[in-house]
Amino acid sequence: MDFRIQSAGPQHFSQLRNIELQAFRTLLAAGAVRGVPVASSDEDLMHFFDQGLLFAAFDLAGRPVGYVGGYETEDGAVHVAEMDVDPDMQRRGIGRCLMQTMIEQARLRGVATVTLTTDRLADFNAPFYAKLRFQIIEETEMPARLTQLLREEVAKGLDPARRCAMEMVLS
Repeated sequence: MDFRIQSAGPQHFSQLRNIELQAFRTLLAAGAVRGVPVASSDEDLMHFFDQGLLFAAFDLAGRPVGYVGGYETEDGAVHVAEMDVDPDMQRRGIGRCLMQTMIEQARLRGVATVTLTTDRLADFNAPFYAKLRFQIIEETEMPARLTQLLREEVAKGLDPARRCAMEMVLS
């Protein structure tokens, strides 16, 4: 394995944002996003960090090459707010290891579910998460917080026909 997963901190924020902006290229090519690239703010990243839910994949030189960030929700879930891998490092299992780390953290916290929102069509989004046992949440069963998150994504310019919410029920 040419990377290791560990907690990330404020000293890594600029590198994590850079990964997110680089990953935008891949999403743009897949039609999952459009417009000007944006990345998580310091406030977003600090929230993940304060929650103890900010992890990065570091290469052998100690540089972040991917990251996942999330937070605990008021309704008792861990929500994965962002997960990106440097396009030059994709298809090496980094994303899978990052998500497995987040899922394990959720289990350790005793929460019932892990949730996220994503593009339903790009093969490295919803189909990737489905391989990890996430399932698309039907609109009629969706918690209000996820409905609101999807609305906010659409307001930012994401295509509502492509967006979905997913969850993994932990047993």
